[in-house]
Amino acid sequence: MSIELTRHGGDRVAQALLAHGIDHLFTLCGGHVSPILAAAKARGIRVVDTRHEANAVFAADAWARIQGKPGVAVVTAGPGVSNSVTALKNAQLAQSPLLLIGGAAPTLLQGRGALQDIAQAPLVKPHVKACFRVRRVAELGPTISRALTLAASGVPGPVFVECPVDLLYDEKTIRGWYADAAGRGTSVAARMRRAYLQFHANRLFGGSPAADQTAPATTPVAVAASGQIARTLQLLQRSQRPLLLIGSQALAGPTALTEKLVAAVSALGLPFYLSGMARGLLGRQHPLQRFHRRREALKDADCVLLAGVPCDFRLDYGQPIRRDARLITLNLSRREARMNRKPDLALIGSPAAALVAIAEGLAAAPQTSPRSTWLQKLAERDAEREGVIAEQAGAATTAGVNPLALCRAIEQIADDDAVFVADGGDFVGTAAYTLRPRGPRRWLDPGVFGTLGVGGGFALGAAMARPGTETWLLWGDGAAGFSLMEFDSYARQGVGVIAVIGNDAGWTQIAREQIKLLGDDVGTTLARSDYHRVAEGLGGVGLCVREASELPEALATAKVAARSGRPVLINVWLGKSEFREGSLSM
Repeated sequence: MSIELTRHGGDRVAQALLAHGIDHLFTLCGGHVSPILAAAKARGIRVVDTRHEANAVFAADAWARIQGKPGVAVVTAGPGVSNSVTALKNAQLAQSPLLLIGGAAPTLLQGRGALQDIAQAPLVKPHVKACFRVRRVAELGPTISRALTLAASGVPGPVFVECPVDLLYDEKTIRGWYADAAGRGTSVAARMRRAYLQFHANRLFGGSPAADQTAPATTPVAVAASGQIARTLQLLQRSQRPLLLIGSQALAGPTALTEKLVAAVSALGLPFYLSGMARGLLGRQHPLQRFHRRREALKDADCVLLAGVPCDFRLDYGQPIRRDARLITLNLSRREARMNRKPDLALIGSPAAALVAIAEGLAAAPQTSPRSTWLQKLAERDAEREGVIAEQAGAATTAGVNPLALCRAIEQIADDDAVFVADGGDFVGTAAYTLRPRGPRRWLDPGVFGTLGVGGGFALGAAMARPGTETWLLWGDGAAGFSLMEFDSYARQGVGVIAVIGNDAGWTQIAREQIKLLGDDVGTTLARSDYHRVAEGLGGVGLCVREASELPEALATAKVAARSGRPVLINVWLGKSEFREGSLSM
């Protein structure tokens, strides 16, 4: 029977998603949300199932970051929603546009001990921009549409929509359930119960034949005031040692704006550092991009532009920036623009749009202050650090592969459009120094929350967002334990992820400082486990590398298998390294 003839609440949800250009959703199935999944599939939306609800949300988060529009996850009621909370919080702090649709107990049975019935709104509200609880079938489509628009507007973030199960199945089925619950007694109490249940059903389905208002609203790009742009130009024109830092928020919004941002950053002529999703913004190597000794550069700069970068722990709360330096923040959030350090100028709006406007202004009135000495100084520092890294990468280790050598080998063999997913501590921190993303939206890490366990879901979402693109998952052996089971999802759905586990048999980033400060490694030791055999058991290809000489063949084999749609896990035994000494953050 056609969808039109069997229209139910799940169809309304799917129709609203499709109207917003959503062609993938991520889920772990449950009876409370089954109509949404079936309707989405029937309308051509790819339903990607995972082995844990958190990974469904992580996957939607990654899809959103790469696509530049909201990702969608659908989970069942109760534990399905509660299992999603960490991933939801991670998306909130990373400012990822995301819609989480959660099932719920029937409207009439909530609070009465129904299956998987909990008060979901209080659990979710602190971690989302808004929480909607749908109470009538006719509200489903408009609510989904409103949630998607809200997720992408202003400071992007997650939105939660609760859809009770009796709003999702077809009207005939639901009325049948209520009729069975009412019974057929003839007493006054029985007749009153039937009347009330019929009244409740009428409310649920009242107005349902009306057309849904699901057309997406246009989300305008917020632009800073022209006066602030002019003031920024004045400060830059007088600056002799300017520095630009660009973070993930600068990539918020449509990909077309990112393309303009690329041209603007190149035209500005400012030395710059990139972080988060902005890594790779101007390719693997740009003459003005700096990679190392950022703290020293901040101390020396006389004018600092933070584009979508807050003064949080990653910038040591703004302490390295000189008190006599001019600080200009470009941020969608007024709170973040002023976090921990009062700026001289706060340009509230899209950081990308502001940089485009600044670049246009500088083109009309270029700066005259000499900067060659400043640029040379930063370049020399970078070159010096690169020399040290190269020397350390060539050093022999007592047992296993040098982690720097491993990362440099991946850098050399990865495709020109590869996407890197980072999930771990010490090994991933090493990778961040040595891997060069090939373009914007090709590096995914948790963000400010520092959440371990994002890897399995992130890699799945990234692979779906860029089909046919080589996806590398860089896993610490500790972090892999959170989502290694997703190799089953990769194998079943033909996703050729290449996962590399840096197996140093420990939670090394924690152990370094814990042993030094407390003299005890309690809780930080792991085993040289055969993670590659787990991948094989789940339908993937498993490879183990114990010596550096085995690495080239393993990487080449992995690339071939991944191109055929088979996921690969390379279990690399790492030798001990002091490269990341003193890396614990607070």
